[in-house]
Amino acid sequence: MSPLDAPVKRGGAGDGLPVLGAALARLDGVAKLEGSARFALDQPVEGLAHAVLVRAGIAAGRVTRLDTAAAEAAPGVLAVLTPDNTAPLAAASSWTGAPPAQPHYRPLDTRIVHHGQQIAAVVAETLEQAQEAARLVAAEYEATPAITGLDDPRAGDGRPVDMLTKSWGDAAAALDKAPVRLTLEYRTPREFNMPIEPHGLIAQWEGDELTLWEPSQWLDGMARTYAEWFGLRFDQVRIVSPYIGGGFGSKALALPHGAVAAMAARRLGRPVKLALSRSQTFTGLGGRPATRQVLELGATAGGRLLAIRQRGWNETSMNAVSVEPLGAVTGLMYALPHFDSRQNVVPVHTVQPGAKRAPGENPSAFGLESAIDELAHAVGQDPLALRLLNDAGHDHSSGKPWSTRKLREALAAGAVAFGWERRDPTPRSTREGHLLIGWGMACGTYPVRRTAGEALVGILADGRVEVASSTADMGTGAHTILAQTAAEALGLPVDKVTVRLGDSRLPRAPVTGGSQMAGLMTGAVHKAALAAREALVALALSDPRSPLRGTGANTLRLEGGMLVAPDGTAHDVSAVLQATGRERVEALRDTLAENRLKPEDHYRNFTTVSTMRAPTDGDYSMHSWCAHFVEVAVDEALQTIRLRRVVSAFDSGRLYNPKLAASQWKGGIVMGIGQALLEEGLVDPRHARLMNDNLGDYLLPTQADIPEIEVIDVGEPDPHASVLGGKAVGELGIVGVAPAIANALFHATGKRLRSLPLTGARLAEAG
Repeated sequence: MSPLDAPVKRGGAGDGLPVLGAALARLDGVAKLEGSARFALDQPVEGLAHAVLVRAGIAAGRVTRLDTAAAEAAPGVLAVLTPDNTAPLAAASSWTGAPPAQPHYRPLDTRIVHHGQQIAAVVAETLEQAQEAARLVAAEYEATPAITGLDDPRAGDGRPVDMLTKSWGDAAAALDKAPVRLTLEYRTPREFNMPIEPHGLIAQWEGDELTLWEPSQWLDGMARTYAEWFGLRFDQVRIVSPYIGGGFGSKALALPHGAVAAMAARRLGRPVKLALSRSQTFTGLGGRPATRQVLELGATAGGRLLAIRQRGWNETSMNAVSVEPLGAVTGLMYALPHFDSRQNVVPVHTVQPGAKRAPGENPSAFGLESAIDELAHAVGQDPLALRLLNDAGHDHSSGKPWSTRKLREALAAGAVAFGWERRDPTPRSTREGHLLIGWGMACGTYPVRRTAGEALVGILADGRVEVASSTADMGTGAHTILAQTAAEALGLPVDKVTVRLGDSRLPRAPVTGGSQMAGLMTGAVHKAALAAREALVALALSDPRSPLRGTGANTLRLEGGMLVAPDGTAHDVSAVLQATGRERVEALRDTLAENRLKPEDHYRNFTTVSTMRAPTDGDYSMHSWCAHFVEVAVDEALQTIRLRRVVSAFDSGRLYNPKLAASQWKGGIVMGIGQALLEEGLVDPRHARLMNDNLGDYLLPTQADIPEIEVIDVGEPDPHASVLGGKAVGELGIVGVAPAIANALFHATGKRLRSLPLTGARLAEAG
């Protein structure tokens, strides 16, 4: 059977599906629509004071003087925090658990390493008073020349990241002998996480105990950082994050503004609220750094890959190393006998970059999948056929077999749904009136990362079930899929399950990032639910007050909230618990044993990423896969590019909730559209200042930019990837979208753009 004839499996829940796997709407959706869902900054904490940050007006140098007299005299002002009147904090260990390089940490500092760096904070009775007083703080500087970005001649070549060096075979020799050889350069600009919920927090001290209401993708990791900053025990810090209004990687770590808010609250002896303005989110935390990569491809005349050599560079800050792994996809996607990849980081005067959806995989795929399209054109091959020709039967990087890989099926399903066979391969050959029409495609992948999770499941006397964990739900549907998991394990309807998340006092959870939350937490909840069920059955059989005592060991079934004996006699769970004088039966379970961790590693597992298992940790290489097909329309006279259609097929293993998985895939695609066509941090080359630090000038896609999107599920349960068979979902959707659009643009116009974003103006400049 031809790959293009492979059957298509569509996402969705049909009749007879179990609770886990049903396409339920989000259980927290109504509260969010009605406005009754309280986010971290909405908490009704009494006696709030308000803090506003003061930012540096230069990118490099030092503050020589801060004049705070006018601010201190302003109405309602309670304090002005500066580097001179605040003591340094203890430095915290890194997110990997590595000890700090320096003993102290200064969230307010006179040494300036990027424009917009926080240098002071004003605290007042009201937000408006704090904002006005912050404008009255006058700073004097001694400026030094700033390095503005990768193209600044003073930036140099940076320094190598040895851990990202990867090679096998002899790429140099293979390239020298290759009948077809291409050398291509691709670039991506600075991109920023712009969740609709601002970054911020409420900090409150009660003696030596610190409570923080803060949106967090990693409550335990952030609590550990705050504890180390302020010299507290871990259990003296509590973080509460009931809901998160988007994060995309930006809310996983404690940030400088959080330290300032906690310092201010301790000084004043009252709770302090600090929320970053939209402009401050561009400089208070980093998004994806600018990247550059050069790919050399060697192939046969028929298009079979012989070798790839890659060189990559990404920006980092002056203070620390941040890596955007540009080889993450390059050596993985296709059968490749020879490969060599190396990467440098280049310090520039910018805020420390951070994680943004699919860090590494995203720009890596832009380079590789654009280059594969260029190779297909060079050898006269259909881009889909070239990818099938070079399909990898195993992971050439690790030498291990795939756990599951349905990429061929994704290509087949997407091509059929899109109508790829009708594509005329000649660039500029398809028109609708004055519009040039282009069809493009690209592939993507995202690894399966795994960390142990912990959950508490309780069966209550009133017939309800409670699930508790400190894991976060940032809109991905954690409340819903964990309720579905417990409901299926216990034979109950979902509406009988209550899920409590987002409190660091609850059972532990690792970072909600790297697309691992669904797989790890469903596994933990499933394990705890089965243990709670066994405890209930044991109680019903052994307690002398139980109406089911003596009905036979291990013979009771739990169905629909009823304990059923072999003879069909059924007793309501609540009646059994009430008869035995119990309010609840519960079980706390974790998946540490599966990760081969010792009990003493419990704390480290949940507060660092040091125990996160790589996709090749084990006998298999575990990844999710996708294929995107897109259509663009180009008006060369008006210099407009419109995306008209997207069809994407995905292998994410078992889908715990197809409706929510489709939502995540589509969300990733929308972010990829923004990346491809709109988003770009514009840096003033004179002053290293970001010029478009607002949502009027930093362009994000709106509803008018998004066409019809069809998503297709071709996955199957992967027993190696997670307890219940799911693989990465959330970050997969964005990978490969930008190159698919770039490839469609080339098909429409015959012009190749290798730098994002793809704009009409750049297309016109291409000649």
